[in-house]
Amino acid sequence: MSFSFSEKPIAMSIQRHTLSHQFCARIVSMHRTAKAALAIAVDLVALPMCFLIAMILRGGDLQLAKQFSPGSYLLVAVLTIAAFWLSDLYRAVIRFIDHRLLTLTGLALGIAVLCAYLTLVFLNEARFPRSALAIYWFIAFSYVVMSRIGVRKLLRSKRGPCAGKALAVAIYGAGEAGARLAQTMRDGDEYRPLCFFDDKHALNERTVAGLRVFHTSRLVELGAALGIRTIVIALPAAAPERLRELMQRLGQAGVPTKILTRLVDLADDKASDKSVLRDAIREIKFEDLLGRPPVPPRLDLFARCVRGKGVLVTGAGGSIGSELCRQIVTLSPARLHLIDHSEYALYTIRQELAARFPDLPIHAHLGSVCNADLVERVLAAGGIDTIYHAAAYKHVPLVETNIVEGLRNNVLGAQIIAAGAAHHGVQTCVLISSDKAVRPTNIMGASKRIAELIFQAAAARAAGGRAPGDGAGTGAANGPTHGTGNRTGTTFCMVRFGNVLGSSGSVIPLFQRQITRGGPVTITHPEVSRYFMLIPEAAQLVIQAGAMAKGGDVFVLDMGEPVRILDLARTMIAMHGLTERTPQQPRGDIEIQFIGLFPGEKLHEELLTDGTVFPSEHPRIMRMKESALRPNVLETCITCLMMACETHERGPIESMVKAIVSEYLPSTPAPLPQAPAEEPAPAGLIRRFVPFRI
Repeated sequence: MSFSFSEKPIAMSIQRHTLSHQFCARIVSMHRTAKAALAIAVDLVALPMCFLIAMILRGGDLQLAKQFSPGSYLLVAVLTIAAFWLSDLYRAVIRFIDHRLLTLTGLALGIAVLCAYLTLVFLNEARFPRSALAIYWFIAFSYVVMSRIGVRKLLRSKRGPCAGKALAVAIYGAGEAGARLAQTMRDGDEYRPLCFFDDKHALNERTVAGLRVFHTSRLVELGAALGIRTIVIALPAAAPERLRELMQRLGQAGVPTKILTRLVDLADDKASDKSVLRDAIREIKFEDLLGRPPVPPRLDLFARCVRGKGVLVTGAGGSIGSELCRQIVTLSPARLHLIDHSEYALYTIRQELAARFPDLPIHAHLGSVCNADLVERVLAAGGIDTIYHAAAYKHVPLVETNIVEGLRNNVLGAQIIAAGAAHHGVQTCVLISSDKAVRPTNIMGASKRIAELIFQAAAARAAGGRAPGDGAGTGAANGPTHGTGNRTGTTFCMVRFGNVLGSSGSVIPLFQRQITRGGPVTITHPEVSRYFMLIPEAAQLVIQAGAMAKGGDVFVLDMGEPVRILDLARTMIAMHGLTERTPQQPRGDIEIQFIGLFPGEKLHEELLTDGTVFPSEHPRIMRMKESALRPNVLETCITCLMMACETHERGPIESMVKAIVSEYLPSTPAPLPQAPAEEPAPAGLIRRFVPFRI
């Protein structure tokens, strides 16, 4: 290749620029051990030079320096490198230059100087001036800091064209985590940090890690001006309450918000790699916003009714049923039976479980729990020790308008399962109930309360007698005392909890679809609230509650505080990087509309009745004493209820439901306020965020 006189310098400049990029890229891609070896090799050359300069400065010329052999200079360098190695200064030293690193460098040099002095004295180097070591400390410290900073700046300046395509981000939190995050982002090409935002007035207009710090009140003003595309919350240890507050405030900027989850990852030498940094920075999940940390399961309770036993899960393809199956297969059951009326759901969960545990016998039975012949065949085959009855219709509006099918499925299904469990000597039978069974205002809740009464009556029979008091309004399920005589019969119990995050019919996917379409987000009432729980946590607590049952127990899971759904909707809008459209903010992205409560829907759900509450072996599970009906009276009432269902007339059906569940009171939808709240809720009012079934 030939060049003209004017082209050759340009071509050579381009070639040098390309070679420098390649050189820097090779250094960045080197293994951590190779990088450390390279740094040691450079220090092995530079540190003796630092000591030589110190000797010259001490003596004023080369005469003093010539009095010592090259071995003395090499000895000081080796001791310094050893101190650096033991102090872990060769691990990602270029990535982070902060006060902690500077302090550590100074201490390591101090130890090296002390060891060098003692060694030289031991070697009878009497002419050695001690002040030269002090000068060496200052020179070596300056060399280490300046060389690391220089190399870091060089590598950053040679990152190549990809750096210009990096995502422009602002970091909330100008503390140590935020500073390290900013430095790590600069070393990669995926993010481009622009500035910090922080609530501390002392940091306002300061510079941290080379970036300006602004007060959070200026977020909306500066967001568009600086071209911020994402906000990263650099508070790895932030409490859920703090995150909820920040989501509401940072959401006003109208850009997506992410969270830094693990500061420890950033200390790794490969933290700027896309995969590692992408794991450390992720979207905020609803689990992050929970007001209470999940309690790890107690292993003794968790496996008691599952390990080495045959287990049957009804409704195995549903949200709770499928999660129960996922938890159960990890506890080494002898075999697992699944019942579900949905072919697709049953096929899906069976394929998933079989892929994870190919050696576990899994039997999938397609059909309804209302099919007594199917349930009889499954139980008659033998080998079933524990039943988790999760099959039920749970969607309030659908059951309210399809009361016959809702009652048949929820009531008759529970009766068939309870009778079959008792007849075939199943050890434990657990009913998955609902908070809507407490003072029900809809058919779904009333049907779940009837299912509870069926299990209470079955527990009374299994205990060898009638419920104490033997009449309506008495406690068939006496918590700790009831069932002490139940030595050979089936142990029946009920587990009552609220809505679960991400279940079928929950409001989360509904809101997500509405937000994706551009709105509006529909809410039944501004004040409607619901309890919540994560599906895995709910399934774990159900399994543990069954292990604590003595017979007829009604267990209630600790669901925390109820959550206002309006707060949830506003938080989801903010999590999508959008703003709420209101009369005060007409240019907002998503409008919230109130459509009124559905028939039978409550404003606020309950978990506890007026019954007595007992503690249990688990801190998150309570045991309740609930009223019950005599088994023979209940059986007659259910027969009459099923006969009323044959008429398909709502009046007689509701009358029979009320005869069984005296506290059942069909609700009248609460009127919407004349002037719904238009202003976004103050941050202090934001509590927990959770879906509910509507």
